[in-house]
Amino acid sequence: LTVLNAGRRYLKAQDLSGKVFVTSGLGGMSGAQAKAAVIAGCVGIIAEVDEAALLKRHKQGWLMEISNNLDHCIARLREARKNKIALSLGYHGNVVDLWERLVHELDTTGELLVDLGSDQTSCHNPFNGGYYPVQLSFEEGKQLLSSNPGKFRTLVQESLKRHVAAINKLADKGMFFWDYGNAFLLEAQRAGADVAKKGANKTEFRYPSYVQHIMG
Repeated sequence: LTVLNAGRRYLKAQDLSGKVFVTSGLGGMSGAQAKAAVIAGCVGIIAEVDEAALLKRHKQGWLMEISNNLDHCIARLREARKNKIALSLGYHGNVVDLWERLVHELDTTGELLVDLGSDQTSCHNPFNGGYYPVQLSFEEGKQLLSSNPGKFRTLVQESLKRHVAAINKLADKGMFFWDYGNAFLLEAQRAGADVAKKGANKTEFRYPSYVQHIMG
C-alpha cells in the first residue's frame, strides 16, 4: 500500500508497471519491500549488505533475483523497465553504491532510471549494526564495529552524507523519495547531510514521511 500510494500521490500513476523503486533492507520488516514491489507491478531494486538476509528472502520466494554486480543490476533494471515487467532484484552490496551508480547513469546518459526511492536500513540503531558504511565491506564493518566503535560511527556519518547527496541529485531530476519511519532522515541530519526543508523550521525535512504524507 505504501508503494502504491506513493505512486498515486507523487507520480500521479495508478499503474506502476515500468516504474522503478529503489530502496534498501531485506532483514526484518524491510523484507516485505521485495514482495511489495512485485504486487505493485513495478521494478524493485533492493540493496542488502547481509547475504544471509538476501538468501532467506529468495528462498521464501519474496525476492525473485539476486546479484552482486551493479552492471548486471542496471542492465536488468533497464530491461524490466522497458518491457514493463514486475521484478524484485536484490543487490548484494551497499545501497550507497547503488544510488551513486544511478547518479552516474544520469550524468553520463541523461537518463533518470528511478522513479521512487526510500530506505529501510535500521537507522534507529545506526552505530550498532543497523547501518553499514559504504567505505567497508560487511565483514570489515562488523570487525571495525567490534574493535573501534568510534571510528565505525564516523564512517557511518560520512556514508550517510554520501547517501543523501546521491538521493538529492536524483530527486532534483524528478525521483520521489520518502522516509519509511526508520529515522534515516533524522540520522542523516545529525551527520550533517543536506536534508532540511528549504524555508521551513529545523524539524522539517525536504522529503516526506510515509506515515503522515503517504499512508495518513
